[in-house]
Amino acid sequence: MADVHSAQVRSYNMSRIRSKNTTPEKIVRNFLYKNGFRGYRIHVKSLPGTPDIVFTKFKTIIDVRGCFWHGHTDCKWGDKVQSDSEIMKRVISAISRDKQNEEKWKQLGWTVIIIWDSCELESRKKSSLKRDQILQDLVKQLQQIRTDSSSSI
Repeated sequence: MADVHSAQVRSYNMSRIRSKNTTPEKIVRNFLYKNGFRGYRIHVKSLPGTPDIVFTKFKTIIDVRGCFWHGHTDCKWGDKVQSDSEIMKRVISAISRDKQNEEKWKQLGWTVIIIWDSCELESRKKSSLKRDQILQDLVKQLQQIRTDSSSSI
């Protein structure tokens, strides 16, 4: 399928896609902050893959991924890539890189939580019951991890 945009327009559009401080990341961080989770760091370069949100105190990483660019297979957005396209090569590369980073994080003793943008956070919508439930579940999971880590000290 031919691109409907000129190379210049496509380049401009692609330059607007961010890798840090994305809307989905901000949604998660704001929710965490409102629920009392303030001791996190963002985009920690000393860890493989520079994870999005890191709780060093209880060794937990939250990685917020875009369904399209990271090839989420359980989602309509992850299936939109044409199999023979140049973009598909980038998505396959991202999937491989994500798996390697997850393995490295786990080998280093980190708990890894993945949150998918389009299907879980529904960040294109102003508000969403599904998003609220996913974030509430995240808070419960973090509370359990925090409790477990403080009792083992």
